[in-house]
Amino acid sequence: MAPNPIGGRDHSGVVVPPPALYLVLFLVGVGLQQYAPLPRLPIVIGRVFSVVLAAGAVSLIAWSFRRFWAAGTSVVPVRPSTALVIEGPYRFTRNPIYLGMLLIYLAFACWFGLIWPLVLAPVVIGIVNWYVIGREERYLDGKFGHEYRQYRMRVRRWL
Repeated sequence: MAPNPIGGRDHSGVVVPPPALYLVLFLVGVGLQQYAPLPRLPIVIGRVFSVVLAAGAVSLIAWSFRRFWAAGTSVVPVRPSTALVIEGPYRFTRNPIYLGMLLIYLAFACWFGLIWPLVLAPVVIGIVNWYVIGREERYLDGKFGHEYRQYRMRVRRWL
């Protein structure tokens, strides 16, 4: 494959670590809860949802990482992609790691019973779509061309 033509670099250009985006928006939600409180989730309900979401997230992220490692490519956005990973969870979603991070974000909100982070979840998704996934998709299209475009037509971005 030829190097990616985007700015002469061979990576997506995502320099802010995606987990930091989720963390910052979660902390904004915590701050909003302090200054503009909303009712909290009942503890038992929040904890049950949290455990289920966290278990799903850890499983999904671990499965995704194993597929990347098996393909011999990096999960770090500022490193070159050396293979197009389309197996495992990538058969169902093009972004299982970001989906897993969203599940962790939601799990923390539920564990602590916080509504504001739940309200901000669509903002998190929007920022990840625009800043992270959009850049990664342009990079992968430039790097893998037709093969990536075919994959995009078969598999949804999130679910």
